[in-house]
Amino acid sequence: MDEAEAINEIFVTQDGSHSITAAQYGVSYHSKYGAITESRHVFIQAGLMPLLFHVPDQLSILEIGFGTGLNVLLTYQEMAKRQIQVYYESIERFPITQTEAQNLNYPELLDGEDLGELFSTMHSCAWEKDIHLSADFSLKKRLGDLEELPFEPVFDLIYFDAFAPTVQPELWTEAIMKKMYGALQPGGILVTYCAKGEFKRSLKAVGFKVEPLPGPPGKREMTKAIKERA
Repeated sequence: MDEAEAINEIFVTQDGSHSITAAQYGVSYHSKYGAITESRHVFIQAGLMPLLFHVPDQLSILEIGFGTGLNVLLTYQEMAKRQIQVYYESIERFPITQTEAQNLNYPELLDGEDLGELFSTMHSCAWEKDIHLSADFSLKKRLGDLEELPFEPVFDLIYFDAFAPTVQPELWTEAIMKKMYGALQPGGILVTYCAKGEFKRSLKAVGFKVEPLPGPPGKREMTKAIKERA
């Protein structure tokens, strides 16, 4: 089986939203306690919302792990309430199939106007191109390995949503955290569901200020890391 197609099972999490088990890793994209609940807690509430007090007219977001597209959809829905220009760049090595994307129930559960069409566009649009999902929201999907992709220090926020360190240890190293630190503007933040001690030590070693936060259902803790201003 080709690695890019090795994603096999859609299942319902406890809040009614779907997730997918990735066959090549044997783990799911989201918590069994609720895909939408987890993504909202970790990335929207802990990451996006605090920044909106400090970013008056534009915001640049880097996502590590496009996955099911849920974080993009939630971010789009939240930002549609505001007149802020959003540039959203998302990295993925193993995209899910169009069929899998079409069977996910996020647009139905989020009950937003035209979210179904938008969600389909997110998954079907070209890689490596800026795609305008609206007048204020631009998406660029990048296909490849995080270790090999260059980044400019333009981002205000990083959603670090790779598979767990036990599954993808190469993405949780000090070298990768240094790369993430370099991709952020001063004052930028990184948020992730992971709260492992070794990971937090790597964040501190490259210069981040680490702030433990209460985790989503099923997790005691998550992590917020801040690139402090000079």
